[in-house]
Amino acid sequence: MVQQVPENISFPAEEEKILEFWSKHNCFQECLKQSKLRPKFTFYDGPPFATGLPHYGHILAGTIKDIVTRYAHQSGFHVDRRFGWDCHGLPVEYEIDKTLGIKGPEDVAKMGIAEYNKQCRAIVMRYSAEWKSTVTRLGRWIDFDNDYKTLYPQFMESVWWVFKQLYDKGLVYRGVKVMPFSTACGTPLSNFESNQNYKDVQDPSVFVTFPLEEDENTSLVAWTTTPWTLPSNLALCVNPEIQYVKIKDVARGKLFILTEARLSALYKQESDYEILERFPGASLKGKKYKPLFDYFIKCKENGAFTVLVDHYVKDEEGTGVVHQAPYFGADDHRVCMDFNIIQKDSVPVCPVDASGCFTEEVTHFVGQYVKDADKNIIRMLKEQGRLLAAGTFTHSYPFCWRSDTPLIYKSVPSWFVRVEPMVDQLLKNNDLCYWVPEFVREKRFGNWLKEARDWAISRNRYWGTPIPLWVSEDLEEVVCIGSVAELEELSGTKISDLHRESIDHLTIPSRCGKAPLRRVSEVFDCWFESGSMPYAQVHYPFESKREFEDAFPADFIAEGIDQTRGWFYTLLVLATALFGQPPFKNVIVNGLILASDGQKNEQA
Repeated sequence: MVQQVPENISFPAEEEKILEFWSKHNCFQECLKQSKLRPKFTFYDGPPFATGLPHYGHILAGTIKDIVTRYAHQSGFHVDRRFGWDCHGLPVEYEIDKTLGIKGPEDVAKMGIAEYNKQCRAIVMRYSAEWKSTVTRLGRWIDFDNDYKTLYPQFMESVWWVFKQLYDKGLVYRGVKVMPFSTACGTPLSNFESNQNYKDVQDPSVFVTFPLEEDENTSLVAWTTTPWTLPSNLALCVNPEIQYVKIKDVARGKLFILTEARLSALYKQESDYEILERFPGASLKGKKYKPLFDYFIKCKENGAFTVLVDHYVKDEEGTGVVHQAPYFGADDHRVCMDFNIIQKDSVPVCPVDASGCFTEEVTHFVGQYVKDADKNIIRMLKEQGRLLAAGTFTHSYPFCWRSDTPLIYKSVPSWFVRVEPMVDQLLKNNDLCYWVPEFVREKRFGNWLKEARDWAISRNRYWGTPIPLWVSEDLEEVVCIGSVAELEELSGTKISDLHRESIDHLTIPSRCGKAPLRRVSEVFDCWFESGSMPYAQVHYPFESKREFEDAFPADFIAEGIDQTRGWFYTLLVLATALFGQPPFKNVIVNGLILASDGQKNEQA
């Protein structure tokens, strides 16, 4: 019989009564027991980072998840609802680095990886009580007692299995690519990570002259917003089909070359210059110029300090002349490779360390953080008479999603998963999923998938699942391990944990008569772990094989719109690579709840 609601009611008191009733009668677990023999409705819960507190965004997503899973239960299904925790990666390490004053790898080496990881493990679940309290008070039914954590050895072993499947399919390779790089965290980031945190910033805007060897009174004019890359300049690039002009600067009496369309960027009035010649960019190909600095003058033997041509150069901004620092820009790297200015086996011209400071090759600015060095480089260019104009430029720039510091683009050796060959299949699998709202599938997520790039999955860090590759010193012999049993057999050592301090010392005999193979030093991107969650949460394929295969893909998932470039993406990439099918059937995407400053709510 329905009871009448009293006129005066205390909702907080009613909430406490209901929560007490649920707890006393163990209602959630009883519902799971009663529905055990019903058909399964599979739900995946995306793991939050365990170092942060819940915020309003989690409450919105959690409410959606609870509504749908309760409805499924009351519609005759059995719905397992396991809470999960993302325990590894930059969020945890960044907290420890701040707390302990760790500035770089040298400090970790002094402490030892075992102690460092011990410190990480100690804080990883510090907010678990707050999470349980908040989620419970929200009225959400989810299983905290049977949770999954990415630091569990069983979870990590399944991540190894996922990786080995990709490796055996030829989808893993080691490459040197220009990557978004976090100098605060000392590691490269994947392209989708770098797209998570853009801000409008003011950067220097400089126009620099490059005198031609054949006529030092005539200079090409290049524009850049990253003066710190100029010490690493190896070439200039123009568009072969755009019209360029040679002008006489009336005030200076010097001759400059740039696109006709961009004269207004340097001159307010046409009377400030006189056009002497017009010609296509192709006619500049191969011309030699005088380097800005002599740090890498030896590269001239390989054709450096030459004008190259490529259609990526545009005349919408700058001067139509782009300075090339091939180890700090993806297009620069590609063009310089095409013209053999650099080769795959070249010693990289990359004089910036993991903390973003110039190394000893750049003698004038050694030890300076690159962004801080901008002003000193500009001053030196002015003193040398190579600075034509300087100002500031406002543009959208990527920041590290964890440290909130500006990223730089830097060439680093990394391990990659081949995503680009999968794009068509990713799009097909995406079409098989039912999205709410529907436009997210076609627009936000679909457009992102169309431009998907190979995924840099390695991180030069410590607290994470180690990449299970044992290699020879020359990297020609590689053994990929896919299970604890396989590593125990090959190393002859019993293993109880898979973190770096437990396995880095293990060696594997070479099959080619070389020295024993050692593990590569990197760990997985934590997004690789959360993307492996459907398999790793049940320790597939080592346990629950039939149960998993009967319940995959998930009937339902839900997260915020930001996960189109995060968890939704990594789930789809790995499921497509492993099984050729989507990992979920239905997905609800909620918008973002903004904080009081108008920015997205973030975990602490």
